Amino acid sequence: MNASLETPQVIILLGPPGAGKGTHAPKLSQHLQVPHISTGDLFRYHLKEKTTLGEIADKYIQKGELVPDDIVIDMVIDRLSESDCKNGCILDGFPRTTFQAVSLESKVTDKIIKAIYFKASDEILFERITGRLCCKECNAVYHKSFFPPKEQDICDKCQSTLFQRKDDTKEVLKKRLEVYHLQTDPLIHFYDKKNALTEINVENTNSLEDIFQDILFSLKETTLSPS
Repeated sequence: MNASLETPQVIILLGPPGAGKGTHAPKLSQHLQVPHISTGDLFRYHLKEKTTLGEIADKYIQKGELVPDDIVIDMVIDRLSESDCKNGCILDGFPRTTFQAVSLESKVTDKIIKAIYFKASDEILFERITGRLCCKECNAVYHKSFFPPKEQDICDKCQSTLFQRKDDTKEVLKKRLEVYHLQTDPLIHFYDKKNALTEINVENTNSLEDIFQDILFSLKETTLSPS
């Protein structure tokens, strides 16, 4: 049964690429009845429409680097101002730096901010990401070994063709993880210090449903305290 948030919340999903944020975010969005905002989806929209932002962002994405703060912040804040976010939202891929986190906190004053950290080792991430497949149309995510589609290279949901993203290779992933650890790891300390962080180990043998229940429980336990 779906359940709305009693208090408007900005729920931040933290963790390295391939840790499972994209798997659980849509289900959490449906359960809580708040939008799932993925910076990856926002960037893909701009790339598809060939906007100026899309062309700039593409140069960094193709290198496995993070898009500069000034480009990302205004885009996300503008999205948060839309009416469907009035009761809360789920942020996937933002913030990625402490600067972004501080900026978000200063601009979002009418909602509680919570962070969920998906913890996984680099070794596990290499195995997961290099086998990942994505749908061209509905953005559903599969894995060649762990979660294969019923029909090879065909999406179960919309029957469109599946593909491997250009940045889902070992070479690009290595660079992405180096950048992630350098710029994003400090966010773990940032939100932990504010008693707004819950850590979920996604390497264990728990099922996806068990992990999802851990996520729901964590939302009852953390609240962003004043600076």
